[in-house]
Amino acid sequence: MKRFGATMLIVALALPAPASAQGARSGQAPARAAPAAPAKPAEPPPPEPPAPAYEKEMLRLSEIVGALAFLRSLCAAPDAGEWPTRMQALLESEGGTPGRRERLAGAYNRGYRGYALTYRACTPSATEASARFLKEGETLSRNLAGRYGG
Repeated sequence: MKRFGATMLIVALALPAPASAQGARSGQAPARAAPAAPAKPAEPPPPEPPAPAYEKEMLRLSEIVGALAFLRSLCAAPDAGEWPTRMQALLESEGGTPGRRERLAGAYNRGYRGYALTYRACTPSATEASARFLKEGETLSRNLAGRYGG
């Protein structure tokens, strides 16, 4: 395979470029390419700090908020518009690095999409799932605040 690649490189270098071939036919000197500016090596992003001790709980809370954002809207609950706003506040307070923001937003999206694929109308099952998520989210929030502050 390497031999084929080297042969193709030799063939490519041996063939005249279209612009120089036209210039040779018309009697004009071939156009020279402008020298390229030296490319600066890209600096690697700074290493991400280790995840906090409560990362697992925050990801679960984000997933619950995503599920509630869908279910509460589907069932026309009075607080339906609050859930995306709550997630935005969570991202602003906890998403200190791009990687962390991505993980939290990914958990929210998983929760949202998981129920968007399951429910098309507000059913008793959707209402029950919403009630359970409200309870779990409240418990999780209290535990996080009690244990880690905030």
